[in-house]
This record gives sequence, structure tokens and C-alpha cells, in this order.
Amino acid sequence: MTVTGKAATAVPHSALADTVLPRLTEVYGAAADPERAGAMRAYMKDVAPFLGIATPERRGLSRTVLSGTARPGEADCAAIALRCWALPEREYHYFAVDYLRRHVGRCSSAFLPVVRHLITTVPWWDTVDLLAAHVVGPLVAADPGLATAMDAWIADDDLWPARTALLHQLRFKEDTDTERLFGYCLRRSGHPDFFIRKAIGWALREYAKTDPDAVRAFLARERGRFAALTVREALKNIGA
Repeated sequence: MTVTGKAATAVPHSALADTVLPRLTEVYGAAADPERAGAMRAYMKDVAPFLGIATPERRGLSRTVLSGTARPGEADCAAIALRCWALPEREYHYFAVDYLRRHVGRCSSAFLPVVRHLITTVPWWDTVDLLAAHVVGPLVAADPGLATAMDAWIADDDLWPARTALLHQLRFKEDTDTERLFGYCLRRSGHPDFFIRKAIGWALREYAKTDPDAVRAFLARERGRFAALTVREALKNIGA
């Protein structure tokens, strides 16, 4: 696989996935609530069908599914995530996101194409944002060479890789590459989509918790290039 995500996302063999997936579908399936599923699907703009399992209950069920299972390797993480993503109901995708968040430290830079597949398949903010901050971010932090992949993603015509590039440093704090952060914000400042404009503001607002003066100075110079939504979001906690 390549870090640009151009390689095929074949599901690797994994005995662990062979154990987890049948357990998962049995346990989650038994907890399905069709009435609640309809409301959840409507709230998420019909991006995918739902089983109707609320997050606290779902995470409790996930602990049951994973009880006694071995720690995964990278191939196990890929197999579990990709096989979950092949299932239609959104709760399976949430299971995969939680699993990757927990075990991203066991994955190398070669895992990035798998994450790109997840980001660009049935994409919506509910999975993309968590993958950006809690999976892509740690991968880049562990291998700074992956920053070049983020340079490609920020230019992508698909808004979800671009949003991921904007958000992947959300948890970096003082380790934030400010040149990239501000450069990415400027690169997509004219983007017409709400999700990009909101992500720019969110990324700046989060970094402002670490260096508010840098964000104020950046917006003092460049404010005219950004949508009002973006500026409001960026300055929400620090003022003009």
C-alpha cells in the first residue's frame, strides 16, 4: 500500500476478525431497536441505516463482543475495520472507529490508505471527524513523513480528505505544525462547502487554546479571505 491511498483496500486475512465479526453482528443485532433506528437515520441525514443502539449501550455491547479477544496487529485492525464498513448499519462503522482509536498505536504509516478508504466510503462528519483527530492524527504524529500525504489530501476534490487534513492536528497542541495549519486554512479559504468552512474555524479554534495570539494575528492578516462562519468559529473562545 502507498500513503497516498491509491492502492486497493483488500481485506487481509485475520483470524481475530473471523472471531469478532460474528460476535459483533449477533450482539448488536439482538439489541436493535427499529423505532429508534428511524430517528437516528433521520438525524444523520439518511447517510446510512441504523440498528437503533444508543452510544452508551453500544459501547457496553462492544466490551462484551471483545471480551477475551487478543490484542490486534495491523492486519487485524484493517480486517475488522474494512469488514465493519462493508456492513450497512452505521453502528458497525462506529464500532470500527472506536476499535481503531483504541489500537491505532499498533498500526504503521502503511495503514493510512485503509483510513482513507473509511473516510471516503459512506462519508459523514460522525465518522470522518473521529478518524481525523484520533486515527490519522496519531499516525502522522508517529511518522511525520505522512505530512506529505496530508499535503495531498488538503488539495483533494473530495471534501472529506480535505476536511481530514484540516482536522488531523486537533489534538497536537504545542506540537502543531502551524505553518501547515495556517497554510491549509488559506488553501481552502474560498471553499464553498459548509463542512470545509466549519473545519477551518474548528482547527483554528482548537489551536487557539494553545496559542491564542498566533490565531488572532493570523486572522488579523487574513480575515478577509475567510467566510464569516469560519471567523466566528475560530474566535469563539478568544474574541477578536
